[in-house]
Amino acid sequence: MAIFEYAPAPESTDVVDIKPSYGLFINGEFVDGSGPTFKTINPATEVPLAEIATATSDDVDRAVQAARKAFGVWSALPGAERAKYLFRIARIIQERARELAVLESLDNGKPIRESRDVDLPLVAAHFFYYAGWADKLEYAGFGTKALGVAGQVIPWNFPLLMLAWKIAPALACGNTVVLKPAETTPLTALWFADICRQADLPPGVVNIVTGAGDTGAAVVAHPDVNKVAFTGSTEVGRIIARTVAGTDKKLTLELGGKAANIVFEDAAIDQAVEGIVNGIFFNQGHVCCAGSRLLVQESIQDELLDSLKRRLGTLRVGDPLDKNTDVGAINSADQLAKIRELSEIGESEGALRWSPACELPERGFWFPPTIFTGVAQSHTIARDEIFGPVLSVLTFRTPAEAVEKANNTPYGLSAGIWTEKGSRILWMADKLRAGVVWANTFNKFDPASPFGGYKESGYGREGGLLGLEAYLDV
Repeated sequence: MAIFEYAPAPESTDVVDIKPSYGLFINGEFVDGSGPTFKTINPATEVPLAEIATATSDDVDRAVQAARKAFGVWSALPGAERAKYLFRIARIIQERARELAVLESLDNGKPIRESRDVDLPLVAAHFFYYAGWADKLEYAGFGTKALGVAGQVIPWNFPLLMLAWKIAPALACGNTVVLKPAETTPLTALWFADICRQADLPPGVVNIVTGAGDTGAAVVAHPDVNKVAFTGSTEVGRIIARTVAGTDKKLTLELGGKAANIVFEDAAIDQAVEGIVNGIFFNQGHVCCAGSRLLVQESIQDELLDSLKRRLGTLRVGDPLDKNTDVGAINSADQLAKIRELSEIGESEGALRWSPACELPERGFWFPPTIFTGVAQSHTIARDEIFGPVLSVLTFRTPAEAVEKANNTPYGLSAGIWTEKGSRILWMADKLRAGVVWANTFNKFDPASPFGGYKESGYGREGGLLGLEAYLDV
């Protein structure tokens, strides 16, 4: 039998030219921020990438004023004209996909394979999809009147993809945008600002303000913002909901999750194992809809876990720019500390922890793929969102018990079902309180399909036809 030694296959960083510092993007130009600068770093190496401006409330006001001024012109354009800009942006994203993928992996820590093969194709697809709707709004059933200025705050787990989810439908409907990217991953948003200039988008239609929580709060609270869209933690979502309460601002929230991945005894084990791995270890588990709770039927628990552990032993943890890497770096030191804390709580409460043998890099923020067995519904790791590469395993006997355990959570963003019986899939999907239910797959996305949650996972939908409703005066 031939034995092949592993050889790294790193992607070149020469395709990106990162400047020492970046300002804010307001009214079609990069300008200085009024606040102090901060560093964005490579989480795989802890090496600073660039100095980033902090937008104060005055800077946010400038951005909103620019967006308000541009709104009159942009909303008055025929939908077919707005579509031309969106199509142009989508094509430029495709042309610069390699550059953007490398930048995303540098700033975020996710494997280049995921940035290149998942994120960037979906980013372009969202702009193409909503470009197609821009001149057909009268057929969508939500009216054709834009809301005005959209204030959008996005997270660090899918920086460019979340930007596309927010900006594409907003522009297609005739709104203008003030967007605040996460402070740990601002670079691709700033690159997108350059793409807007390259596409000759009218000044003020898209504005990018960088900073931390105070900057996002200023965007949300600004009196001249008509629509707020937020993706992030449930805790911050509650604060935003309280902030906009009593105003006429429209609000959509896509918040945390603790999704159940349910495997029945008749499931194809190898297929299910791949779905479990994709459900929780994709993007280091930094996914709101991650399948972080594995519910496995008791009769196949041992067989499934043995197969799952063998599969985890093949995962490569390391350099995000290596094309062979499966699990990259945790996005920040703060997030790594949260994952460690919750994992230690899991052990202290009696769950059994297992990780495959893997050598973690000395520098950067890393956590090995981890499985907890012997988990009870009352355990913290079964209730709280860990947002990392940690899987909690629970068992069930009957479909009714599986539904009860899957729904026994304050969250309701997604779920997965693994069985060969179509009737069982339909019955389960009807009973599960989750915004998205996947059958014999997991983490499949399409711009034509709406996404959103129930309960503490937020409200409103992004993507698809329903994604237009959030940006129109219905």
